Amino acid sequence: MSKAKAYSAASATSPLAFTTIERRDPTDTDVQIEILFCGVCHSDLHQVRNEWSGVMPTVYPCIPGHEILGRVTKVGSAVTKFKAGDIAAVGCMVDSDGTCPACKAGEEQFCPNPTLTYNFPDKHLGGVTYGGYSESVVVDERFVLRVPDNLDPAGAAPLLCAGITTYSPLHHWGVTKGQKVGIVGLGGLGHMGVKFAHALGAHTVVFTTSPGKVEDARRLGADEVVISKDANEMAKHAFSFDFILDAVSADHDINAYLPLLGRDSHMVLVGAPEKPTPISSFNLILGRKSLSGSMIGGIKETQEMLDFCGQHNITSDVEVIPIQKINEAYERLIKSDVKYRFSIDMASLKS
Repeated sequence: MSKAKAYSAASATSPLAFTTIERRDPTDTDVQIEILFCGVCHSDLHQVRNEWSGVMPTVYPCIPGHEILGRVTKVGSAVTKFKAGDIAAVGCMVDSDGTCPACKAGEEQFCPNPTLTYNFPDKHLGGVTYGGYSESVVVDERFVLRVPDNLDPAGAAPLLCAGITTYSPLHHWGVTKGQKVGIVGLGGLGHMGVKFAHALGAHTVVFTTSPGKVEDARRLGADEVVISKDANEMAKHAFSFDFILDAVSADHDINAYLPLLGRDSHMVLVGAPEKPTPISSFNLILGRKSLSGSMIGGIKETQEMLDFCGQHNITSDVEVIPIQKINEAYERLIKSDVKYRFSIDMASLKS
């Protein structure tokens, strides 16, 4: 066991504050990582404030963070993929049962017995797992990922959630060159969807409610930008899309986008609005369209995503902050006052 500095929430209403936690010594199959950067995901805020109490109640103290990038400091005797000094990453999972059909198919994200990176039962130490708002982490080699050397580490950290959450559906549904792809929303998820769709060679169209985001959407790779409040603009794109990725977590009308899909085309949700959304059956029946959902990918697909990012020099657009400003960042996150992810420089934890 060793001590590690961290920032934690003591309750749903208390701010995150400095603390120390225990990390296990590496076992034969473990990789110990000094955390350099940790992305701030909106789910961190939900978890800290116990806003998912009906599905995943928060156990306090809670140490969030599942977009982890760092430097390997020690490896177990049976580890073969990493050595001290390597740059490595950890995403939303740190373990799974390894025996279920999902795990055998390389889709650990659907394992019925996973261990999430934080606020999940810790098989080694008891209590719950602690995330990346800390100076180090110890993870089984199977759930540690290689990071291409050419990627900026601060911008690469959010790839471990925002990146794979948007890459996975684009990959699964076979988005490719020559297709017309829509991205709904230009936030932490949406801006990654634009970058990936553009890199895959698709004609990329961004839907936004904010005219002020048009220029930025084009900078990120959009070929066209549609103001979704403009009914005439929307109507011009009827029945023309091969694929639409909806990355909006606020309540909104999905039925506005379904008529834009072509025959046998797909709309996939990666955002998670609080309230259920009514769907008009005719928007799906007319054209044999499908509406689906997607989450993160498995370890194999996540590594593929990181390698793809290395080939195309893709990272998240980030604002780097010290850990001491995490509570301010949460308040700004609620107001969507960030372009487009916060990335914590964990060196600030040492000060």
